[in-house]
Amino acid sequence: MTEQKFKTLKEFYPYYLTEHTNLTSRVLHFIGTGLVILSVFTGILFHEWRFILATPFLGYGFAWIGHFFFEKNKPSTFKYPMFSLASDFLLFWELLTGNQDFKVK
Repeated sequence: MTEQKFKTLKEFYPYYLTEHTNLTSRVLHFIGTGLVILSVFTGILFHEWRFILATPFLGYGFAWIGHFFFEKNKPSTFKYPMFSLASDFLLFWELLTGNQDFKVK
């Protein structure tokens, strides 16, 4: 089996979506990414760096639970960390605005 190599986020994002089809996993990703945004904003606003230090645990904690227990796949973060991070925020935005559904049809 040939391994895919992605050069752009535009190429990677459709693949990312195929790795995030489970409803519970999408909800966990949405919660984790939302908490990351809230935590960074709160940390900067109140000059409380513990909130910023918590962001990897919030984001990855929720996402990896979604992958390991619900998607039953390995997170693409390990091979494509920057594309995966950017895709987390893209998916969050698309779920928030209704351009993606939580439940994949």
